[in-house]
Amino acid sequence: MGINELRVAVTLVSLAVFLGIVAWAWRGRFDEAARLPFEGDEQ
Repeated sequence: MGINELRVAVTLVSLAVFLGIVAWAWRGRFDEAARLPFEGDEQ
């Protein structure tokens, strides 16, 4: 395997990891945290 094939493989793996992180974050796990700045002080 030459250097160009290695570069392509690393690029594709990096893209897959990035898309995986985006999908994980987009599933709604952070909805509650995103609303925190808009909640008032309720003491």
